[in-house]
Amino acid sequence: MFDVKQIKQDFSVLQQEVNGKPIAYLDSAASSQIPRQVVDAMSQYYATSHANVHRGVHTLGERATSAYEGAREKVARFINAPLPQNIVFTRGTTEAINLVAYAYGLHKLQPGDGIVVTLLEHHSNLVPWQQIAKLKNANLYMVELTDEGQLDMDQYRSFLKQGNIKIVAVTHASNVLGTITPIKDIIREAHAAGAVVVVDAAQSVPHMKIDVQELDADFLAASGHKMLGPTGIGFLYGKGELLDSMEPFQLGGSMIGLVQYYESQWAEVPARFEAGTPNIVGAVGLAAAIDYLTALGMDNVQKHEQQLLAYAWDRLSQVEGVEMYGPREPRTGLIAFNVGDTHPHDVSTVLDAEGVAVRAGHHCAQPLHKWLRVAATNRASFYIYNDEQDIERLVSSLQKVKEMFGYVTR
Repeated sequence: MFDVKQIKQDFSVLQQEVNGKPIAYLDSAASSQIPRQVVDAMSQYYATSHANVHRGVHTLGERATSAYEGAREKVARFINAPLPQNIVFTRGTTEAINLVAYAYGLHKLQPGDGIVVTLLEHHSNLVPWQQIAKLKNANLYMVELTDEGQLDMDQYRSFLKQGNIKIVAVTHASNVLGTITPIKDIIREAHAAGAVVVVDAAQSVPHMKIDVQELDADFLAASGHKMLGPTGIGFLYGKGELLDSMEPFQLGGSMIGLVQYYESQWAEVPARFEAGTPNIVGAVGLAAAIDYLTALGMDNVQKHEQQLLAYAWDRLSQVEGVEMYGPREPRTGLIAFNVGDTHPHDVSTVLDAEGVAVRAGHHCAQPLHKWLRVAATNRASFYIYNDEQDIERLVSSLQKVKEMFGYVTR
């Protein structure tokens, strides 16, 4: 394990006060904070190596290219991809999933084919597939949930038995319920039915060890800003034969092999999918974030978060009027909750006055909130720099919510 107090010293943003109170940051499922090691790596890149990548033959151009491609190699090792060429840099998970939807789904699907999604999906893994289904006259099927917030696997299998399913798009970990899906089973059964699987791993890659070869995932997407990196950088993993078979997602510079008057030929993968000047410093920051997490050990990261989750679940269970959502386990390190009938934005505002940062809203999962029969929830999420004191701050601040709105017996 690791020393949380020592880790906190690496995050200058956590050293400040908010509204006169020490900050307890419990919103890492939206965006994690960035350690000084990542900030330093990005500053060092700008100070010593900044230039455009791939085409320059001067020293700075070669340094920038080395840093950018070195980051690709680190991402590949982090998720055990066979080759760096299996990694396409994107702006984040949303762009990565849109890339698959438009560069694979739009060209491969035929009228009557089926796409399976689930009720757990973030809008980024639902809306693109709704659009592709309309464009291709394909059928979109949604796997619903059990009362405990787990995927209804019997319904999933009934969809696969129809014989027309070509794509399964599924989250590895819900950003609302925390549900960890049985992703290996989902992938194995999809492959047996002839479908490819797109895994939204935005809430799993930052928190647990991921091995794409062991999972046998066809595509897997994640974001840098949820794993100690900067915003504007993420990645798509794809199997080589699938990426090679795909058309470009965006057109222009950097993604071509040859341009003639009236037609062009595409570059090899992954350049084919990285049109224009990429987010070079973002890739440098993501690589530094991976170094930081690797030094901690992803097994330790997951163990720490599971301990915090268990502590938080027990403490919040003791707060009268608090309703938590999702299964007790297996789940990732976040808890969505409501406090009586107090609007989540009001709850979040009171917590912020106490220096406690949580998320409020539908968390880009409106269908799931409709299933929960609530318009919105609060969400507390935990990461490597959180400890039991942060959770105690949350619990004590919720008592102030109850006092302020005065509807629960104290």
